[in-house]
Amino acid sequence: MFSETRYAMNGDLRVAYRASPAGARDIVLVPNWFTNCEVFPELPGVAGWLEAMTSLGRVILFDQPGSGASDPLAQGAMPTLEQWTDSITAVLDALEISEATLIAYAGAIHTAALFAATYPSRTTALVLPESTPDGVNRTDSMQDVVASAAAVWGTGELEHVINPDMPWNEEIRAAWARHERLAASPHTAEVMLPLLAEANAHAIFPTVRVPTLLLHHRDDPFIPPEKGQAVADYIADSEFVELPGRNVYHVVEPWRDSFDAIAEFLTGEQPAVADDRVLATVLFTDIVDSTRRAAEMGDRDWHALLDAHDAIVRSQLSRFRGREVNTSGDGFLAMFDGPQRAIRCAMTIRDAVHTLGIEIRAGLHTGECEVRGDDIGGIGVHIGARVSAMAGPDEVLVSSTLRDLVIGSGLEFEDRGAHQLKGVPGEWRLSAVTS
Repeated sequence: MFSETRYAMNGDLRVAYRASPAGARDIVLVPNWFTNCEVFPELPGVAGWLEAMTSLGRVILFDQPGSGASDPLAQGAMPTLEQWTDSITAVLDALEISEATLIAYAGAIHTAALFAATYPSRTTALVLPESTPDGVNRTDSMQDVVASAAAVWGTGELEHVINPDMPWNEEIRAAWARHERLAASPHTAEVMLPLLAEANAHAIFPTVRVPTLLLHHRDDPFIPPEKGQAVADYIADSEFVELPGRNVYHVVEPWRDSFDAIAEFLTGEQPAVADDRVLATVLFTDIVDSTRRAAEMGDRDWHALLDAHDAIVRSQLSRFRGREVNTSGDGFLAMFDGPQRAIRCAMTIRDAVHTLGIEIRAGLHTGECEVRGDDIGGIGVHIGARVSAMAGPDEVLVSSTLRDLVIGSGLEFEDRGAHQLKGVPGEWRLSAVTS
């Protein structure tokens, strides 16, 4: 969906950016200092928001100098608000864009507001989520807060703390942890967090003269709605919308209320967002030693055996409310709306094919899947395939995510240890279903 990373020049520093295909308008996501545009679109939850945003226009992502895929700063140099603002200009110029809507990421409110106030002719609209006029003022505990954040930097846990409503499991944690590590080092985070926390934009907001939407989650424990309302009071004719939720970020699940408000603000209409991303349990199966068995049996007998195998699989999918996605030779990919049903279906298939004198291996995982017509894709499917590849003969192997979801079901498991799954970040604990 997004272009390969390119570079724009902010002075003598290269600013990494990516863009989706051209649309009705140009929308720039103004980042804080902790992003990496190479991997940001792949983050669980974020991918859905970005895809929805591309229905409104071309979405542009970039990394500030010193972070992500952009050039590092000179040794000992600190960034300035002016430099951050110049990055927006650099990216717009590189893409030959005359004007754009700016949507600020958490921690980038002041950057976006300064650009809008300085270049109103290049700013069609401004969207400021979780705004505060004065950041977080220094207190005696600030040093402890920064030290705590730096201590967990690169683990993904900070994202869970500031976004308590975001769905959370090991898959999501590992993805966000990787993004943190590729965005900034722990030392960089330690240096930059106080700077962002102390930002003060009282003088900027009253000078903003472009259409402005302020969004705020009602129960955000870190930035209370009164802060956002205070910013709205500074900006003439701005619109303040309070939404249910506790997250600091508006680009992660659940993001639909925020997206609807942005879409209505930009287009005057409430769009219908397709449910093309769903949480599902995926099941992969294949026949053990199929190549050898086919060679021994000959084509005719092998095809007859495959037909009998397929009939058993389809019968059990129907029984356990599974949906066949596709088949490839001796294997099936199916999806389920219930993790316990998926495991029991796999066990039943495993036992039933014994009557045919064959064994199968099966792998399952629960995660976010992209629905593409009759097909499915995404990281959840990719992990399911990798789990299946690790399964032994006559084994039903599941990810730790799935095992955690069926606690209390009566199903029993045997730990198979931690594994690296090809193409998937982090270590994954796998378990075999025993009964």
